[in-house]
Amino acid sequence: MVPRVIYKPVFAFLLLFATQTLLAQQWVPLGPDGGDVRSFGRDPHASSRILLGTSSGQLFQSLNEGKSWSRYVKLGEGRDLVLDHIVFHPKREGVIYVAAWSVEENTGDIFRSVDNGKTWKPLREMRGKSVRSFDLAPSNPEVMIAGALDGVYRSSDGGEHWSLISPPNHADIRNIESVAIDPRSPDVIYVGTWHLPWKTSDGGLTWTNIKQGIVDDSDVFSIIIDPIQPAVVYASACSGIYKSESAGAQFRKVQGMPFSARRTRVLRQDPANRNIVYAGTTEGLWQTMDAGLTWKRLSKPNIIVNDVLIDPANPLNILLATDRSGVLASFDRGESFVASNRGFAHRQVSTVLIDQQDSSKIYAGVLNDKEFGGVFTSADGGYSWSQSSNGLEGRDVFSLQQLTSGALIAGTNRGVFIQDKNGMGWLPRDKITNVVETQVKRAGSSKRQTIQKTVTAKLTARVNDIQIAPDAWFAATSAGVFTSNDEGRNWHGGPVQNHSDFISVAASPEIVLAVTRKAVVVSFDRGQTWKTATIPSDVTMISNIAVAPANRLYLAAREGAYRSEDSGLSWERLTRLPVNQLTSIYYDEEEQRLLTMSYTSTQVFQSTDFGKTWKRAETGWILRRIRSARGRVLATTIFDGIVAQPDAVVSHPAPSMAGGGNN
Repeated sequence: MVPRVIYKPVFAFLLLFATQTLLAQQWVPLGPDGGDVRSFGRDPHASSRILLGTSSGQLFQSLNEGKSWSRYVKLGEGRDLVLDHIVFHPKREGVIYVAAWSVEENTGDIFRSVDNGKTWKPLREMRGKSVRSFDLAPSNPEVMIAGALDGVYRSSDGGEHWSLISPPNHADIRNIESVAIDPRSPDVIYVGTWHLPWKTSDGGLTWTNIKQGIVDDSDVFSIIIDPIQPAVVYASACSGIYKSESAGAQFRKVQGMPFSARRTRVLRQDPANRNIVYAGTTEGLWQTMDAGLTWKRLSKPNIIVNDVLIDPANPLNILLATDRSGVLASFDRGESFVASNRGFAHRQVSTVLIDQQDSSKIYAGVLNDKEFGGVFTSADGGYSWSQSSNGLEGRDVFSLQQLTSGALIAGTNRGVFIQDKNGMGWLPRDKITNVVETQVKRAGSSKRQTIQKTVTAKLTARVNDIQIAPDAWFAATSAGVFTSNDEGRNWHGGPVQNHSDFISVAASPEIVLAVTRKAVVVSFDRGQTWKTATIPSDVTMISNIAVAPANRLYLAAREGAYRSEDSGLSWERLTRLPVNQLTSIYYDEEEQRLLTMSYTSTQVFQSTDFGKTWKRAETGWILRRIRSARGRVLATTIFDGIVAQPDAVVSHPAPSMAGGGNN
């Protein structure tokens, strides 16, 4: 667990990090708070304790009913495990199960802790199973059911041993997305597949396709059983929500929800009022208060709900696990919601920027969060954040720079934008003005005449990187390299040497360097003309570039780091750097050092002699990009927002949270 900390802007001098040496201790997460949440699990033995699962194998913990969060434990070795099911054993205190599946491969695990989450081990007989659904039998929690891609598995001894209870290689009872166990009998099991639901009443000896009343070819995402009247069963599918009052023999589609909102990921029944059922959909949270006869939407329609947690002691309190919005909390049975993300960050931050005048002010550019992303600003060193994305219209932000005036420049997935220093909004700087020369033949003459024509267009390409020099701006984009000599009001450029998809650009007073994943180009006239540079023969994938004094050029690549001292004519591999698979390389002008990091290491590497020798320091995180200014060292991570080198921090208690607010 990492304690929540705050950088107090009033302690300006205490904010300065000791940057002469990189501290060998885990770096501190700063945010921006929020992001994607997959699942919740409440501890029945300590009701104020809640675990939160993400899609990168990370568990977060709250000890105050979801008011604040802290990183808890990382499960699995990869970074793509989706933690969709967190289940506490209702009778054995300290026993917790987490079912996981991999995004990239058809694998996964069920993890178990017997010491209240201090240590975790995968269940041996379920190793490698892509477990999409998991539950314990209410009548006997030693019986558990797991739904995997290859069928339905059952354990009768708390997970020690498992058996496949669905027919092996069955054409339809596979790709199990949801399970539900009858509250009276552990042998009565419902499962939802990517093609209709099935049921067994004898522990898996025989199976029945319970599809009556359900639209054919329906993915069944969630199934719940009324604990008092088990014949009442609800099932959600891509075609809508269905209810059965005959234990699945016949279903009927519920009415009152628009078709677009019928992709319902989760169903939850109010523990105090069984007529109240919540449906978490891709278009918000819906509620019925009359057992499915009528429905109303409680949240905004742009909220994607992955899980719903209802407080059994006070059903007015509800937590939503959402995509992009993080955790939303309601204290009035869903009538209103407020964000509850203090300490939780699961965002892809692509770029971080420290303000030129105030080192406690930080800017973050976010990917994949649409209207909930864009640019975030913190004025207190990363303790609290506000979204500053008005005018970006849901764009991803790949690069941030700041002018001497204080205005921000953003490179997005659709063009360049500028924000004034007052932060009122973003405006496009997207005009391309290229001069095109054509040769025409004069009438009655064999001579050709050169005619210049000005062609205008809009810069709507993905802008992966921007560099601001005193005399020009340079943009590396998916449509080539562009240059502006009037602060972005007009751009010129395009593909360079038959290369278009540029990922990084760097500039010194004498040279401009731009790269794609597999090519390097250089310019000695501020982007007017370009030449193709060589790349090392063993390099197969470039991550980014940097320029150091004396026009030393650096490449970060899959194979390691490389240096050129002759404008890219030849390259030397920096063999003393002990890692490859580099995410980036950065030259810190203030401290006169190189900093680099790798996908395969949680360490950051520093060189103060231009790459001849390196020192390393542990950070505890896989880092993507790093920035240093006026003593502050910040880095972006793969999924966990921004982290900071720890120094001079002050503990800050989580604030109490009141109800109300706008949903």
